[in-house]
Amino acid sequence: MRRHQRVASEIARVLSRIIDQELKDPRIGLVTILTVDVSPDLKNANVYFSSFGDKKEIAKLLDGAKGFIRKGLANEIRIRIIPELRFIIDESYEYGKRIDQLFEKIKSNDKKEEPNSDRNPH
Repeated sequence: MRRHQRVASEIARVLSRIIDQELKDPRIGLVTILTVDVSPDLKNANVYFSSFGDKKEIAKLLDGAKGFIRKGLANEIRIRIIPELRFIIDESYEYGKRIDQLFEKIKSNDKKEEPNSDRNPH
């Protein structure tokens, strides 16, 4: 595993703990860090998260707490540069859910259009 991938994994672990245990803003609620992509030079990190509630509002709140979060990272992760964090809403769950709904709709429409095998077409 490359160094930036190991760092990304460690950042995800620490971010989850900081957000869950140290951020005191009740508006943030339950946030799940899904993945962290760190640039090879370790200067930037895209943090993909999911949560219940207004995700856009939570993204703004996390963005506003970036300084506090980065300081927490600096205290726990021993790397020369603490990356700039960019919080991004991960919508893959909602996307997958929507695809499942579309498949179910197609399936139910197909069942409605199936000819009744009990009838004689002649």
